[in-house]
This record gives sequence, C-alpha cells and structure tokens, in this order.
Amino acid sequence: MQREARLPQNGKEGFLYGAIIVTLTASLMSTVNVIINSPSSASAGDIFIEVIKILPVFWVIAMALEAIVVGRIAEALTAKFTQQSDSFNAKIFFRIVFTVFGMSFLMTMIGDIYSNGFDGGLFERFQTAWPRNILIVFLAESLIIQPIARFAMKKMHAAQDRKAVAAK
Repeated sequence: MQREARLPQNGKEGFLYGAIIVTLTASLMSTVNVIINSPSSASAGDIFIEVIKILPVFWVIAMALEAIVVGRIAEALTAKFTQQSDSFNAKIFFRIVFTVFGMSFLMTMIGDIYSNGFDGGLFERFQTAWPRNILIVFLAESLIIQPIARFAMKKMHAAQDRKAVAAK
C-alpha cells in the first residue's frame, strides 16, 4: 500500500495532525461563540480574555472526544460509505462530514452547558446554535483547516524523506 504523505503515518504524527486541526477549530469556534454570546458592550479585550480562558478547556475536551469517540465513528462510517478504489478526496470529504457532524453536535452541547449550565433552555438554544456552528466548521475545515494540517504532514514527510536519503 502506498503511503499517503498528506496524512499521519503513526500515533505521534496523528497527535500532531489532530492538534493542528483542534487548535485551529477550537480557536475559531470559541472566538465566534464568545463574540455572539457577549453583551454588545463587551470590548475586544474582554472577548480576547474570555477566549484565552476557555480555549485550553475546550481544546482538551475536543482532543479527547475526537480521539475516543467521534474519530472512531467517523472512520467507521467513512469505511462504510467509501471503497478502497475511491479517491483520496472522496475519503477525506466523508471523513470531514462525519467528524464535523459529530464534533459540532457534541461541542455545541458542551459549550452551551459550560456557558449557561444545564437548564431548560439548552435544547432551544441548541436548535439555533448547532446549524450555525456546523456550517461554520464545515466550511472552515474543508477550505482552510484540513488543508493546513495536510500541508504540515506533507512537509514533515518530505523532510523525513530527505533525511532518510541523506543518511544512505
């Protein structure tokens, strides 16, 4: 089987790949949701401080959820909906769709509970927040975040290949 240079090849690279994606996605979505849920009188500094405070918490939650739950489900669903002969882009598309669906669903719920506690308005707020979040994340993942992570993997593998050739 040919190695795909745009994807991680081992656990260490998988962690780095996931960390790039989660850092960019969590930064974007934390910022968007803090801005949307802040009072209009909040300054940019107040918003920045709030994002910096919550980002590490949501980063850890997102890394754990992706690795333990959502990533495994997305991988299984991608295998069901694609075939060995399907293109790299088709497989990545399905993986992004399933991951974004699961992660946006869970992180929207967790974010609302974090912000408002577990109350009767959770499901009402979810109905407006989740469609917005899934759209933003899907577009960002497809057009910006995933390509950045794949580019990082490709560059890292090229450097490893150069090092291996130089060592011979």
